[in-house]
Amino acid sequence: MRPFMDEQYLLPNNTAMDLYHNHAEQMPIADYHCHIDPAEIARDRSFENLTQLWLGGDHYKWRLMRANGVPEEYITGGAPDYDKFLKFAETMPKALGNPVYQWAHLELRRYFDCDLEINGRNAPAIWERVNEQLPGFTAREIVHRSHVKVIATTDDPADSLEWHEAIRADVSFAAVVVPTFRPDLALFLEKEGFPAYLNRLGQAAGLEITTFDKLCEALEKRADFFCQLGGRASDHDLAFLPYRPAPAGEAEAAFQQARGGKSPGQDGQSAFKTALLLFLGGVYKRLGWGMQIHYGVGRGVNTRMGRALGPNTGFDCIGPAGGGRDLARFLDLLAREDRLPKTVIYSIDPNDNEMIDTVLASFQDGGAKMQHGPAWWFNDCKAGIERHLTGLANHSLLGSFIGMLTDSRSFLSYTRHEYFRRILCGMLGKWAEDGEIFYDEAELGQLVRDISYHNAMGYFVFDEHI
Repeated sequence: MRPFMDEQYLLPNNTAMDLYHNHAEQMPIADYHCHIDPAEIARDRSFENLTQLWLGGDHYKWRLMRANGVPEEYITGGAPDYDKFLKFAETMPKALGNPVYQWAHLELRRYFDCDLEINGRNAPAIWERVNEQLPGFTAREIVHRSHVKVIATTDDPADSLEWHEAIRADVSFAAVVVPTFRPDLALFLEKEGFPAYLNRLGQAAGLEITTFDKLCEALEKRADFFCQLGGRASDHDLAFLPYRPAPAGEAEAAFQQARGGKSPGQDGQSAFKTALLLFLGGVYKRLGWGMQIHYGVGRGVNTRMGRALGPNTGFDCIGPAGGGRDLARFLDLLAREDRLPKTVIYSIDPNDNEMIDTVLASFQDGGAKMQHGPAWWFNDCKAGIERHLTGLANHSLLGSFIGMLTDSRSFLSYTRHEYFRRILCGMLGKWAEDGEIFYDEAELGQLVRDISYHNAMGYFVFDEHI
C-alpha cells in the first residue's frame, strides 16, 4: 500500500513523476480568476486562528458540514471558532473522494508541515500546531510562499478599485494584482436593486444613466479605467446564454421598465441582455481582453436559507442551461458583428464538455482565441478534471489550454494548482507508458509548463506586467 499523499500522490508511474517533479512543480502560478478581496492583500490581513483562515467564506466546506448534520450555528453562526473547526475535522473522515478532503490535507502539508489526518481525534493537535505558526501567515506571505505571480480578482464596474491602486503603488509586494470586470448587476435588470445600481454605476462613471445607450457609455468608461489598472479580462455569470437579437427599441423599453422598478418579461430581458453583451463584446475586443462566461448555475435554490444567509453560502447547484445551439448562436452573433473577443467558456454541467469543445473549435481564428475554461466548481475533483482534459484532448488542442485557477476566496487555495498539475501529469504519464503518445520528455515537459503557467500568461497578456 502506498503512503497517503506522498511524493507520488496522483502520479501513477515514473513518467508522470518525471513530468511533475521536473516540470510542473517548479512553475509559478497565474491565478487568472479568483474571488479574493483585494483589500485583504492591500492591508496584508493576518488571521487569529485556523478557523478564520480555513473556514471563513468557504462554502465548499460548509456544504460538507451540513451533509454531516452539523447545525448552522457551527458553520456560519456564532459558535466559538475552535468548536467550528472541531465540527469540520469530525466531518473529514466521511468525505473520502471529495476534493475538499484532498485540498485540506494538501494545505496542512504545504503550508504548515502537518501530515496528521484531519479528524476529531487529531483536531486539538492540528489546531495547536497551525495556530502556533499563524503569526507569520499574513495574506501577502501566503501569496509569496505559494509562488504566485499574478492574481486576477473579480470586481464590479462601480467599484472604486482603491485597493488595487494601493497595491499597485506598493513596490514592496512582488505579485501583480489586477481587477477583472464583472458587470453582472448591470445585466440582471430583472433584479429588485437594478435602479439603485444604475445610480451607483453612474456616480462611478461620472454620468447619469437614463437610457440604454448611457448604460453602455458608463460601462465602457469603467472598462477603460479597469484596463488602466491592469485589467485584462471580464467575467460574466449567466444562468443561460441569451440569444434574442431585436430592434434597439426593445432593449431600450426593457431598460426603462427596469429603471422604473418593474421587471420586464422574459423576451424583454433576453433582448436587453443580448444587446448589452453584444456591445460589451466589442469593448472587450478593442481592449484585447478575454471574455469569461460562466453559465448554468442554479443560484440560491434553497430560498429560505438564501434569505437568511445571503448569496454564496452553499445553496447553489448544477442548473438548467442552454445547449450547443444557444452557445453557437450567441458566439456567431458576436462574430457576425465583428465583436467576438477572446472568449473563455465555463459550464457547470459536465455533460456540456464535448459540446463546448466542438462549438469553440468552430470560432477559432488565431492565438487559441476560444478557450474551454477549466473544470469548474462541482467539477474540480479528480474525475471532473480528467473528464474535462480528456474531452479537450479528444476534440480540441490540449497543448493550448490555459490551465487551472482557484475560483476561491481562500488564500490557501493555491494548492488546487498542484492538485490539477499532478492530475495532468498523471494522465500524460499514463498515455505515454501505454504507448498512446510519443514520449519526448523535453517536448512533453514544455507542454506541461505551458499549461501550468505560460499559456495563461500569454492569453491574458499578463506577461507585460512581470
